[in-house]
Amino acid sequence: MQTIDVVIESPRATQAKFKYDPKTKLFKLKRLLPLGMVFPYDFGFIPDTLGEDGDPLDALVMSEFGSFTGAHLTCRIIGALKAVQGKEGKKAVRNDRYFCVPVGSITYSPIDSIEQLGKEHNKQIEEFFINYNKVDGKVFTCMGLIDPEKAFKMIKKGM
Repeated sequence: MQTIDVVIESPRATQAKFKYDPKTKLFKLKRLLPLGMVFPYDFGFIPDTLGEDGDPLDALVMSEFGSFTGAHLTCRIIGALKAVQGKEGKKAVRNDRYFCVPVGSITYSPIDSIEQLGKEHNKQIEEFFINYNKVDGKVFTCMGLIDPEKAFKMIKKGM
């Protein structure tokens, strides 16, 4: 089983978006999501990677438990959402979202691919990211899901 490490910035069910600051080595509150909007799962980044947006690659950790800001989880990749993101009228850049499950998860242990979670679930995840970015004045365009093998190769390329 191939695994990656993920550092959690914003735990599931929180309205607070935290961002890791490598200079201070602290997590800082970036902003709050609108009333009623919360992270559906733990959201963080894959250390020692770099995406087109200049930040580490983003990861959504699907599990039966919520962790905490700063948690370091060993995970297995179950797929990714290819996407571009940018401000209105400016050049958009790739900003994919990688989906993973913590090693040791019981409920999600049978899940090998994001496709197994169903079309409605995955559509809601896409809508979350579209609306999450809209709040920041950004346009987030989904370009489809990819399987775990391709997602893992893309992560290795970003290291």
